[in-house]
Amino acid sequence: MKLNCDLGESFGSWTMGHDEAVMPFIDQANIACGFHAGDPVVLARTLALAKEHNVMIGAHPGYPDLNGFGRRSMKLSENELRQLLHYQISAVAGMAKVQGQTLKYVKPHGALYNDMMNDRAIRQTIMQAVADYPLPLTLMLQATTDFQKHKGEAHSRNLSLWFEAFADRAYQPDGQLVPRSERFAVHSSETMLAQVDQLLADNSVTCLNGTILSFPVDTLCVHGDNEIGVKQIQKIRDRIHATDH
Repeated sequence: MKLNCDLGESFGSWTMGHDEAVMPFIDQANIACGFHAGDPVVLARTLALAKEHNVMIGAHPGYPDLNGFGRRSMKLSENELRQLLHYQISAVAGMAKVQGQTLKYVKPHGALYNDMMNDRAIRQTIMQAVADYPLPLTLMLQATTDFQKHKGEAHSRNLSLWFEAFADRAYQPDGQLVPRSERFAVHSSETMLAQVDQLLADNSVTCLNGTILSFPVDTLCVHGDNEIGVKQIQKIRDRIHATDH
């Protein structure tokens, strides 16, 4: 199982996350494209850091919402969304090429990610936009009980998918995440590690109501926006290494 993390989200003199501390422990870097966070200098620096640690690079496009950090939905036409994605993907792909790297995948950010999972029309547009891009890119989306449907939607476009689970988030019985506004939506360190162990053992999670869900998981999302998060990532990395051996 791979580890992925959202990185490159600093902007100008504002610093977000502990990218240098996180990068040695992850496999995939979801790099901000400048619309919800990040800027050209940060993007170049994050790409160089990924190259140094042999981390796979992905574009992390979001709604054009710097003030809201891409966490607010926007009403866009199909064409607007498609061009928005191609613009942001191209920024990472082009900057990566300058450094001798190749973009491998796309993971939408924040509200765009949630909208993709909840709105079939938006998901179809995103899938088609990624499939149409002139690089063989994989789309990362949330592993849910609808994974077979999502695989079918992607297959019809000759698009590869990576299903991701979340280490520190509680699940609802339909496979969606418990909203952050609700109690126990974010796991404690102990509960998070227990969920990681369960995912590594049999690709399943236990919901707050006790329901056990099983789905394919290719990659695990972790967060390194504080020192505690970095230490948790190290513990998860150790568990994955132990499973591999």
